[in-house]
Amino acid sequence: MSSATIGVDPAAPSAAGGNMIAPRRVRSATTEPTWVKWTLIGVSLAFLTFFLFVPLAIVFVEAFKKGVAVYIASITEPDALSAIKMTLIAAGISVPMNLVFGVAAAWCIAKFEFRGKNVLLTLIDLPFSVSPVISGLIYVLIFGLQGWFGEWLRDHDLKVIFAIPGIVLATTFVTFPFIARELIPLMQAQGTEQEEAARVLGANGWQIFWRVTVPNIKWALLYGVILCNARAMGEFGAVSVVSGHIRGQTNTMPLHIEIAYNEYQFAAAFAVASLLAGLALVTLVLKYIVEQRVKAHKRGIEAA
Repeated sequence: MSSATIGVDPAAPSAAGGNMIAPRRVRSATTEPTWVKWTLIGVSLAFLTFFLFVPLAIVFVEAFKKGVAVYIASITEPDALSAIKMTLIAAGISVPMNLVFGVAAAWCIAKFEFRGKNVLLTLIDLPFSVSPVISGLIYVLIFGLQGWFGEWLRDHDLKVIFAIPGIVLATTFVTFPFIARELIPLMQAQGTEQEEAARVLGANGWQIFWRVTVPNIKWALLYGVILCNARAMGEFGAVSVVSGHIRGQTNTMPLHIEIAYNEYQFAAAFAVASLLAGLALVTLVLKYIVEQRVKAHKRGIEAA
């Protein structure tokens, strides 16, 4: 091994000449001066303060500005309750649908080789590259009165756009990558050895899935569900296009906040916004807990 490799100056006099070899101090690639470190920390904290903590605090301050009685009245009036109900319905239907799709897609991509696999991966990422407003317009062009199936739906007294089905479809579209994208890397890293061993031992498909696959992906699956639910409850663009903004019928919580704010009903707008903010904070806490579980699980897999 050369002297340069161990951090010794090759130009220094050798020990044969009677002089000690002077070791050269090697600096870590991640070591920075103290002022650089604290500057970066200060900039990060300032960014979080002005763009996250302050707006979040303002939401709760404005929500309770006129007192607890006004706050409770704002979130319990009929339009607000209808918006909360519609949000829960949209999330309650779209998240389980995406759960089934995400697990199936991840299983298919991670465990099998087939023609068109890259195409499927690209389609899963489609909602990340398409504006939610565009996706809402697509549903209007397909299911609206002037759309491809509009006449047939009207003849059969079925309504998709400006109704619950359209809101659920739009919410499902913008949220379906979350669970699949959490599971695919993990299942690819796990490989197929355990499933193949279970098959050799005589397990059928369902037994392999429930007793081998699900225990290995449960924390990543829960993590994906949390992210999917958070996006479903906060979706605005696609839902705004397909809902029609009908008070008490098709407004979700984000749409109700927009309408109340535009009508200068600030107490009502911030009250409902505080509910969404509270859900976001709960989601962050759950996300952190599950994230730690996922990291621990990955470390266990790597150690094995």
